[in-house]
Amino acid sequence: MSDGFTDIVPPTARTDTVTADQVVHGPSIPPQQRILLYSAEEWEGFVEEWAHFVLKSLYVQVQRFSGAGDRGIDIAGFADAQKLQGVWDNYQCKRYLGHALYPSEAWPEIGKILWHSFNKEYRAPRRYYFVAPHGVGTTLAGLLANQAKLKKTLIDNWDKHVRCAITATQEVLLEGAFLSYVQAFDFSIFDSKTALQVIEGHRQCPCHSSRFGGGLPNRPAAQKPPAYIAPVESRYVAQLLAAYADHKKQLVPDVKALKAWPKFRTPDMVWS
Repeated sequence: MSDGFTDIVPPTARTDTVTADQVVHGPSIPPQQRILLYSAEEWEGFVEEWAHFVLKSLYVQVQRFSGAGDRGIDIAGFADAQKLQGVWDNYQCKRYLGHALYPSEAWPEIGKILWHSFNKEYRAPRRYYFVAPHGVGTTLAGLLANQAKLKKTLIDNWDKHVRCAITATQEVLLEGAFLSYVQAFDFSIFDSKTALQVIEGHRQCPCHSSRFGGGLPNRPAAQKPPAYIAPVESRYVAQLLAAYADHKKQLVPDVKALKAWPKFRTPDMVWS
């Protein structure tokens, strides 16, 4: 008769070797988890580093805009000396705790680009990327992949999410010449960069290790030595036999000679 108890299954053994650093400091936190702890300012600084060091071949200058009056620009990459009146790309850094970017959070940012470029405060960017630690949500990703639907949905949500969110001094009505400008605007410029894309590129930055640490990866578990000697091991084996010969003060021409000294060989060693 069963007593109602079952044996506890032992945990699976680790396949790597724990280093001394891990014993002292604990397991390392992967960059994709560490960036989730960044403040909004730290996130902008991280993206600025990535744009400056990794994308510098694309731009003559990378500039960070921050604070009030940024007109919807966070990190701008300028492709020519005309800067905001020339060819440039915008990297919009959006950080929200615990969730990916929603369409309602993106609408005001797109609205700012439309309004300020309409008023010729700057030329519309060539490309506009949302960059968020949690990425963009499924709904927003689908809209960014369909420019016609993105435009229609923004227009439908203008009064609710954008009209009062562009400036603190006025409501921006979607009508007249501005409405015509929005309807003719190329919405294919709007896209996103994943956090992993930015992290992978950021590895090229000289400041990467200061942000995420460095050191060697975990050492894999030691494998059992093969029974046969591989060609690439010939130099090592020759030097090892020379060491044995020096120790025994006898000639050790090949591995077969090790039969005389059992402690120098393993039971499964193949002698031919």
